[in-house]
Amino acid sequence: MKYTIADLRRGQRAIIKSVNADTLPIKLLEMGCLPGNEVELIQFAPFQDPMYLNINGSYLAIRRETAFQIEIHPIEQKTGL
Repeated sequence: MKYTIADLRRGQRAIIKSVNADTLPIKLLEMGCLPGNEVELIQFAPFQDPMYLNINGSYLAIRRETAFQIEIHPIEQKTGL
């Protein structure tokens, strides 16, 4: 199954696998939205759009339609005592 940033839940982290550089704004690439970087969903705006993310320490908001173009590998959350 293909996971994208749009599939993240609040507080969930993932590693970016690939991006569609042809349609993704250059500014996102410059801010670290690149394969291998870690992304965390901080929160959603009303109606779930845009999404507020932390990508390697850079905070940015992206639209859901853009989030569908960034494929990820979710990081398993550890449940500890």
